[in-house]
Amino acid sequence: MPESPRRIIHVDMDAFYASVEQRDYPELRGRPVAVGGPAESRGVVAAASYEARAFGVRSAIPMARALRLCPELVIVRPDFARYRAVSQQVMAILRSCTALVEPLSLDEAYLDVTDNLWGEPLASNVAKKLKALIRGQLNLSASAGVAPNKFLAKIASGWKKPDGLTVIAPERVEEFLRELPVEALSGVGPVTAKKLRAIGIERLLDVRAAEDERLHRAVGSQAGWLKSLSRGEDPRPVEPDRQRKSLSDENTYEKDLTDLEQIRGEIERIARRTAEGLAKRKLRARTVTIKVRYADFTTVTRSHTGIAPTCDAAQIAARALALLERTEAARRPVRLLGVGAHGLLEEGESLPVPGSLPF
Repeated sequence: MPESPRRIIHVDMDAFYASVEQRDYPELRGRPVAVGGPAESRGVVAAASYEARAFGVRSAIPMARALRLCPELVIVRPDFARYRAVSQQVMAILRSCTALVEPLSLDEAYLDVTDNLWGEPLASNVAKKLKALIRGQLNLSASAGVAPNKFLAKIASGWKKPDGLTVIAPERVEEFLRELPVEALSGVGPVTAKKLRAIGIERLLDVRAAEDERLHRAVGSQAGWLKSLSRGEDPRPVEPDRQRKSLSDENTYEKDLTDLEQIRGEIERIARRTAEGLAKRKLRARTVTIKVRYADFTTVTRSHTGIAPTCDAAQIAARALALLERTEAARRPVRLLGVGAHGLLEEGESLPVPGSLPF
């Protein structure tokens, strides 16, 4: 007998930060709201309400641009402690039906409800009940996608936002895939999409039909994974205890930095703050990465991987400062600096032996 398909749900809160603000402050309801830093401090939009999105306001754009798009925009400074608290309430609701919950961020998660605590055989009914519980208990809306795997469930959750529910039954997978552009594939951003379109690959069906060698020349090691996704195949399990893969911190400056010693001081400060975060979580890192964004918004990253993992602040700061020398910081004005720690291990955890999976 063939194995029955899994029942995976992807739950994605609608405009989460902005929706929490509109819920908690009635005067914001029905108005275009952007959560983020003020325009005069070169803030960036962290989240936009659907009223703001109607004007073209989106996350990650400069707040000054958002105001030009929507002069009536209400700007709210973020309160991440409050958002984390609400996120914990959302995750508790999700875990009321299954232990197999894999949070991806504060506002989204995968669930495997193939076998669930409610004894509900239809994943669509589980999704409906979860949405109703989130609405009833938290006065917030969520969109959900139901499918046989993670890839399809995540696409489905965004299909009818806000407050949507899209179900892709196993027998509908092929029909669904036929409508999708290459941008729907996990890991395909604007750069990869451009490479694919340059060789005439526009849709998932084109990826499926492409010769392996031709696809590999365009996207390298991603080729095999993209081929599998184009057929609707995604064997990744829902991992409830997914290990944190990185820890980072960054800062955007009100005025561009042009003094090298000031930039070095900032990098050291951020690096030590990142190291404190590692120590607090009892983690060590093998790789240190810095991010430098210049005044023209060009962004570069530099990284170094050491033999032994560490959370020592002096070591991490020294490595970050060495990486800074490989940038044009100060020769070009700098608007953002960041330091990240990757390849994380918990205390007592050993490095993988040769031949085992890399970080």
